[in-house]
Amino acid sequence: MTVPAPPARRRPTAVGRVLPLLLLVALLAPMALLFVQTWRSTSDDRELADRERLGVEYLRALAPVTHALADAQSAAVAARPVNSAALTRAVEAAASVDARIGDELRTEERWAGLRAKIEALSARGPADPEAAFTAYGEAADLLLALHNKVRETSGLVRDPRPDSFFLQHAARGLSEGVVAAGRLADLAVLADRRPAADRNRTTAEIAALRVAVLTPAGDLVTDLRAAVDNSESADLGPSVLTPLDTYQRAIEALAAHSASTGRDIAVSEIVGARVDAQSAARQLQPVLLDELDALLVERLDELSLDRWLAVAAGVLAILLWAALGAMWLAAARRSTRETEHEHDGAVGPEDTPWQPAAIGGAEPRELQPTGAGRGPGSTQWGPADAAH
Repeated sequence: MTVPAPPARRRPTAVGRVLPLLLLVALLAPMALLFVQTWRSTSDDRELADRERLGVEYLRALAPVTHALADAQSAAVAARPVNSAALTRAVEAAASVDARIGDELRTEERWAGLRAKIEALSARGPADPEAAFTAYGEAADLLLALHNKVRETSGLVRDPRPDSFFLQHAARGLSEGVVAAGRLADLAVLADRRPAADRNRTTAEIAALRVAVLTPAGDLVTDLRAAVDNSESADLGPSVLTPLDTYQRAIEALAAHSASTGRDIAVSEIVGARVDAQSAARQLQPVLLDELDALLVERLDELSLDRWLAVAAGVLAILLWAALGAMWLAAARRSTRETEHEHDGAVGPEDTPWQPAAIGGAEPRELQPTGAGRGPGSTQWGPADAAH
């Protein structure tokens, strides 16, 4: 009886061995690419937010300089003693900030020129009110240029969020409004002293400064309204409402009082409106910068959370890939062992086929016909050495 041989196991081909590994690599590659892109994106956003916070810090240091310079200009134009101590303190505080972060914001050169100009004015200011108006105006122009430089190099002008973008733009309009309001009030004081021959020139200058005051004030209201509408902060609206209303009323009064011409200009009312506007700006400006900084801090927290989520997803992907790789490696090793076992147990052509042994241990003898039969043509088989 023939026993059928078991079917031979089909050995995996080279493609079958490599294909799972290629699939694992193909699974890991897009995950790694996604992780790298997410990490780079969050890193860029964090770097921008950090630089914007430096810009906010610098603008916060320039705010007292702006107000002190406007006060000094008004005093010099009105022939009153200039409060040099307040201006000096503001300049020194801003200088310490510039020494710390000015190199990163690339403001050192502009700040050095502005500081030299202010110190020259404080040391020996112009005796002529007209010359003082011009000299302080040049310093104020340098100061506003420094404001714009800080906003540009810090990235505030490129802020991607609507609420923070409009807040930084509102801070710019507020600084420009303070400078313009001071110039308008000081020009009104000068107009009262100018000769009648300069009446037309004075009227044109006052009209231009009136526009310079109203334009940033209108932009400020628009920017703050847009910031409140696009912000999720519940504190932004109430915190800016009161000082904004005070500032807006003072600016409107300043523009209304300056609408008269010549010697009919209400100088005292203009000066009073300018003082009210600057007082409201002193309250409003830190609120704007504080809210802007709070939004940037909140954004940094969100980016940190996104980064940790990306790291967790990357670790999970690596663990999954390692588990799949271990399973593939174990399957490959098991297949190799089974193949080697089949090779060791295979029957070669030199092996002797199995035969049953005789009963009692004796070798079986060959049977041959005995020649004796019971009938004609019959043959009887028996041992070869049996007697005939």
